[in-house]
Amino acid sequence: MRTVPLDAPDFLTLAEKHLRPEPPALGDALSNPRGDHTLDDIPLVQPLSPKEAAVLVPVVMREEPTLLFTERASSLRQHSGQIAFPGGRVDPTDDSVLAAAYREAQEEIGLDSRFIHPLGYLDPYLSTTNYLVIPVVARVSPSYTLVLNPDEVADTFEVPVAFLMNPAHHELHSREWKGRLRRYYAMPYEGRYIWGVTAGILRNLYERLYTS
Repeated sequence: MRTVPLDAPDFLTLAEKHLRPEPPALGDALSNPRGDHTLDDIPLVQPLSPKEAAVLVPVVMREEPTLLFTERASSLRQHSGQIAFPGGRVDPTDDSVLAAAYREAQEEIGLDSRFIHPLGYLDPYLSTTNYLVIPVVARVSPSYTLVLNPDEVADTFEVPVAFLMNPAHHELHSREWKGRLRRYYAMPYEGRYIWGVTAGILRNLYERLYTS
C-alpha cells in the first residue's frame, strides 16, 4: 500500500497518472457501473436508464491539500442535511459534464470557474436514486471565494486529503433501505458524517489513485 501524500505536488502527480482524461461514453458507463449496489453485489436490471449527473470534487491546493464539501440545506426535499460535493443533474443546455459541474458549483456555492482547473474524471457512480454521477476532480485555488445559495447549501468545510485517502478511515456501516439491509462507506470527520454516494466516490478516488 502506498504512503498517502501530504503535499500538493504528489497529489497532482498521482491525479495526472491515474485519472481519466475524458469522461467515459454513456454506453460504456452503463455496462458495469460502480455504485451503491457494489458492496452487496446486488444485480442490476438491464437496460439501465439513469439520469446523468455531475459533481465537482474540489481539491484545494494548500500546502497539505484538502477537499471542499457542502452541507445540504435542511429545507431540501431530498438528502437534506447530508454532506455532498457541489453538483447536480446534467441539463440539456450544458455543453458537457464539465460544464454541468462548473454550473452547479457556481449556483450552489458561488465558486467561480477562474478558481478551478480540471484534473480528470473518476468512474461514474450509480446511486440508489437512479442517478449516474460523473465526478470531475479539479484543483481549486486556496484564494477561492464563495457565496452560498441558502436554498441549497447550509455550510461548506474542508477535510485533509490525507485523512480521506487513508483506508483506515473508510468505515463500513449499514442501514435498512426498502426492506433490505444495505452496506455503505462512511468517513466521519470532526462531527461531520460523510457517507453514501459522497463516501463511495471518495473510496473510488482512493482506489484509483492509490491501489491501481
